[in-house]
Amino acid sequence: MAKHILGGEEMARALQRITYEVLERNRGLSDVVLIGIQRRGVVLAKRMADIVLKTEGISVPVGILDITLYRDDLSLLSEHPVINGTDIAFSVNGKRIVLVDDVIYTGRTVRSAIEVIMDMGRPANIQLAVLIDRGGRELPISADYIGKTVPAAKNEIIDVMVGEIDGEENVCITMKNQKREIDFD
Repeated sequence: MAKHILGGEEMARALQRITYEVLERNRGLSDVVLIGIQRRGVVLAKRMADIVLKTEGISVPVGILDITLYRDDLSLLSEHPVINGTDIAFSVNGKRIVLVDDVIYTGRTVRSAIEVIMDMGRPANIQLAVLIDRGGRELPISADYIGKTVPAAKNEIIDVMVGEIDGEENVCITMKNQKREIDFD
């Protein structure tokens, strides 16, 4: 049985708070771009850009980053990994990049994302925004902006569901290899 962590409204509030923190820390949006890590990080980055547009009236560039070929465990994943594609239609040089992902765990995805970005150019800095920090880092990487910290054991999975991909909005925690049935306690 899955344990309910956040519902759609709570996810929206957390993302709005993260977006405001990005605005405050960067003292505006000059040279700030959002890059979502495939798949759910892309949805969250687009939502952050929408929040900025609604509150500040400014359109922030959003890029899409696929780190699949940069993963250090690529050979363990699949003989034929799924490539979702990268689409960054702007130069990263001199930009203040906010990488956006749904969950940070070991730090390996973020490391891969940084490698991809550095192969594209030299940003002014790279910041990390995540909806959920579950702990368990294997690399010295931490998020600058966190929606919620949810400590989880190695045998647990944090599922972030977004309407655009999953048809529902929630975050829950399940045991590995367990059928998903949400407990809303």
